[in-house]
Amino acid sequence: MSETSTSVVRRFRGRATALAVFATALALAAPMSAAAVTDGTRAAAPDPVSVLKYTAKERKDAVAHWTPARIKAVGKSVDLGPTGPKAKPYTGTALKTVGRLFFVNSRGADTWCTATAVKSANRSAVMTAAHCVRLGSSPGNTNTTMVFAPGYTKGKKPHGVFAVRAAATPKTWVNDSVDDMATLVVDPDTKGRKLTDVVGAQPVAFNRPVGATVSALGYSATRPQLGEELLRCTGRTKREHGTLVIPCDLTGGASGGPWLADFSTTTGKGTLISVNASLDSLTPTKMYGELLGATAKKVYDKAQNS
Repeated sequence: MSETSTSVVRRFRGRATALAVFATALALAAPMSAAAVTDGTRAAAPDPVSVLKYTAKERKDAVAHWTPARIKAVGKSVDLGPTGPKAKPYTGTALKTVGRLFFVNSRGADTWCTATAVKSANRSAVMTAAHCVRLGSSPGNTNTTMVFAPGYTKGKKPHGVFAVRAAATPKTWVNDSVDDMATLVVDPDTKGRKLTDVVGAQPVAFNRPVGATVSALGYSATRPQLGEELLRCTGRTKREHGTLVIPCDLTGGASGGPWLADFSTTTGKGTLISVNASLDSLTPTKMYGELLGATAKKVYDKAQNS
């Protein structure tokens, strides 16, 4: 789990580093055409979204797996060095919508990412990074035992945990490590309440113009926090290597955390326009996130309408 590697990313000129604590290696390639032509007739485009589903037993086991002792242990099992100067402890109104996403990765190790409750038709959708769900370009390597703890701080789970019952990712991620975003669907809590009825939700904006000032948030595995406290970077988005980028030194564990435009620390409200996806180096100065476009909208719609 403490392994860290430099990603081999053609589009990032070999310098990007995946942000999950297990440091997924990326290998980006141009996606293939979504449609085929046969006998002069264009076939219907295949579904661009891949969905993982977890059984009722798997979801029950996931909740049982993540005991307070196990959560405490996972935070102590990795130390990615001191928290950088750009990442500051979040000190505004408690963010009920942002939390830690705990899971067992494809190698069998306990780990975590960051995720956000978002507005959705089913009131049960959570956005994060695709590499928090599965390895890119490796269809059989998926993560399990996944629960979302909104508002997590210093061992406290003020709103309980919500087991993930389904995870939607772009097929471009599954096959080619492109489009590093995902939308999850979670079960109701132990009282039968749906996620966003309990914690509220951040709206999502697609194709947001570049140049917005955003707050990037995440549970970075850097000391002294070691994933126990929410950290925040602020910066203006730019385009670089085909993705969005901001100045930020959040690192492993912050994967999937939201980029919130128009964010108010007084209300805790903003608009999600991307998620933490990758870094420029092992001693980061830049954070990359996908520009949420048509593919991301299809992933989100698949999850929110399930």
